[in-house]
Amino acid sequence: MLERLAIKNIALIESADIEFGANLNILSGETGSGKSVILDSLNFVLGSKADKNMIRYGAAEASVRGEFSVAPGSAAAKALEELDIESDGELIITRKYNTEGKGSIKLNGNTVTAGMLKTVSQHLVDVYGQSEHFALLSESNQLSVIDGLCGNEILPIKEKLYSYISNKRECAEKLRRLGGDEAERARRLDLLSYQIKEIDDAALSATEEDELIAKRRIIDNTERIASAVGGALAALNGDGGSSDGISVARRLMAGVSEFGDDYSSVADRLEAAAAEIQDIADTLSDMEDGLDFDEQEARRVEDRLDLIRSLKKKYGATVEAILEFREKAGAEYDLLSDCDEIAGKLTAEIAELNGKIYAECKKLTAIRREHAEKFCKAVVGELKSLNISGARFSVEFAGYDENTADLSSANGSDKVQFMFSANAGEPLKPMNKVISGGELSRFMLAMKTCLKDVNGISTYVFDEIDAGISGVTARSVAEKFVAISKNTQVIAVSHLPQICAAGDKNFLISKAEHGGVTTTSVRELVGDEKIGEIIRLTGGGDTEAARRHAAELIAQYK
Repeated sequence: MLERLAIKNIALIESADIEFGANLNILSGETGSGKSVILDSLNFVLGSKADKNMIRYGAAEASVRGEFSVAPGSAAAKALEELDIESDGELIITRKYNTEGKGSIKLNGNTVTAGMLKTVSQHLVDVYGQSEHFALLSESNQLSVIDGLCGNEILPIKEKLYSYISNKRECAEKLRRLGGDEAERARRLDLLSYQIKEIDDAALSATEEDELIAKRRIIDNTERIASAVGGALAALNGDGGSSDGISVARRLMAGVSEFGDDYSSVADRLEAAAAEIQDIADTLSDMEDGLDFDEQEARRVEDRLDLIRSLKKKYGATVEAILEFREKAGAEYDLLSDCDEIAGKLTAEIAELNGKIYAECKKLTAIRREHAEKFCKAVVGELKSLNISGARFSVEFAGYDENTADLSSANGSDKVQFMFSANAGEPLKPMNKVISGGELSRFMLAMKTCLKDVNGISTYVFDEIDAGISGVTARSVAEKFVAISKNTQVIAVSHLPQICAAGDKNFLISKAEHGGVTTTSVRELVGDEKIGEIIRLTGGGDTEAARRHAAELIAQYK
């Protein structure tokens, strides 16, 4: 239960300290006075997204402190225990946020993250406003409502579904790696066979491409190379060439080598040079002979390079990558060629898991249907007490079979739709197509009345759930608030005198200007102040008759 809410520097609120009662708390005030700011502050301390725009103009920081009583053994108490936070029946949430975009969250003095806060706050307060009304019209949210009714009863089924689905995904992945079913494997084997043959027929070597590129370069420059080689040979072997000069020098020095080692050494070196020159000349001669390329050889080199380029486009950026692809393709081919037995076992296992999934889905559907039927009857009863006497309500389940119960989650195969009719003789239709705003508000209230003993929430907050209603219906809504508040704390924002009259605690939200600064204030109404607020809400003057009427409204709920 929310016992106290202390707000500082939120929107137009400089400071507000609200002590709520255990039963029905009513917030009222003029349009634009700041009632929504109170709920925004509550949502903030419960973990909603922070925004610098919410900080009061001129302030550096906003803060909200929420004090809650937490029943031992409750979901909130267990959540605190899991976070290793002591509560002792009391929880104080403090949240701050500054203009620099930095904030802090503390639970009983322990610093926590926004995610940790929400694991606790989701068990404390249920806030319902116009946005929640429209969220109820979503089919996915409707299924969540039904599952909330089922409680822990469906958890073992969902756990089994999760296990079966996980196993099925694992088997399917293994089968995929094996090439899928028999037809898929056959197609894969054909492709692999073609790829392997294409690479093998090419008979690639790791160095071939570089060698071919080098050879093509020589072919493209044959004339230039031939000219250089021929010129070099002529320089060495022609008349007066290097060979003749060295031979003459070698004979001359050999003739005087007997006169000393120096002469002998030079003669030896000249002899070695003559041998090297001859070897070079022989090499050049071979080069010259090897430059005799024909058109066919040039074409062969180019075709070979084209083939390598084509293979690189398909299998890898380099010859090494192509050969690596071939190795892997060969390994996969060998595996697929010998995997019929493994694939058969996986296929059979998937079929068995599909059967188990279907069986659990049917169990889940049966439980949901049972709770949905009871829920529909209870809601219709509440709607009749809220002046929708011709109300009919049902939950429609879409059909499925073993072939269509193929799941991606553990939530079963159910698709549900809330069907509604407000008037006798009118057929049931999807709620989002036929329900009016006022009817939707009352439906929400009826639903919450039926759920109050199910979800374990200790505080309900209703933000103008009475929109679109008046008169006798307003009285019925007020009575419903009173009924709920006997066991669950209710905080309601309202503009109806009938609901204001039912409040155990009433708070007036007002806006005033002081010294050019506008602020919103909150104060509890005491004594005759509640009568004055009821008169304001009725829109009449402050007369004796109006006061008697207001007092009579209040007396109806005592």
